[in-house]
Amino acid sequence: MFNGLSAFPLTPMSGDRVDLDAVVRLVARAAQSGADSLGVLGSTGNYAYLSREERRMVLEASVEAARGVPILAGVGSVRTREVLLLAGDAQTAGASALLLAPVSYQRLSEAEVFGLFEDVASASYVPVIVYDNPVTTGFTFSDELHARIARIPGIASIKIPPPSATDIATRLGKLRAALPQQISVGISGDWIAAEALLAGCDLWYSVIGGILPRQAREIVDHALAGRRDDAIAASAALEPIWSLFRTYGSLRVTAALAEDLGLIPSSALPLPLQGLDSEGRNRVAAVVRQCGLEA
Repeated sequence: MFNGLSAFPLTPMSGDRVDLDAVVRLVARAAQSGADSLGVLGSTGNYAYLSREERRMVLEASVEAARGVPILAGVGSVRTREVLLLAGDAQTAGASALLLAPVSYQRLSEAEVFGLFEDVASASYVPVIVYDNPVTTGFTFSDELHARIARIPGIASIKIPPPSATDIATRLGKLRAALPQQISVGISGDWIAAEALLAGCDLWYSVIGGILPRQAREIVDHALAGRRDDAIAASAALEPIWSLFRTYGSLRVTAALAEDLGLIPSSALPLPLQGLDSEGRNRVAAVVRQCGLEA
């Protein structure tokens, strides 16, 4: 489950409640389209805005809808006590792995982040994925910290952001040199996924895979088979979407795409989050036509 395509579906809302019917539709659709795993309650799944009970319901519904496709469950929270409770709920619900970001209000030190992963991994009987997402969490992992955490028993994979200054092959090579061989490395930042997989990333933790799983699957299959030109071309065909991601952020664009394609109802984000403005929605609608997208 730490190879190939990991699709991250939205957690749509209906008013102030989680829309479990929409969750089931998105999860089942991605699972049936060939996702190797499903990242439920990741950032795209709005985990930070949901209560413990809401998260539990989403996971239970997702495990059933996935029909055997492994569920990677987001368990991030500000306090370790809450993370451990969420991790226990996820395992009880049938999650195959835990996805953990160092969420905080007060800025965390490296020692505190190491302690968090040590505590969660030691209390869990499923593998733990390190969620490196500095834009959202405000915490930047050093390679040394990644290496220390990767040696904790139970740590299985690292979800890395797109590099900011170096090319992906250089970034991946430097990180790989510090990690135990058995640790998988997955890329986020959908616009660079093809290049990252071609450079040796094991999997793509994919935002768009939760909405357009067939297109994401095509990119992964070409890249893992070494068909460079085909992988780059398949990614380039979605460049209008990647451009919107870079402009507006992936969550709001993905929600607007899902709404435009009729996959989820409108106003699906949890307040105070709001969707794109009219200009942004018009741009999304134009991209749907330009790329020939359909549900």
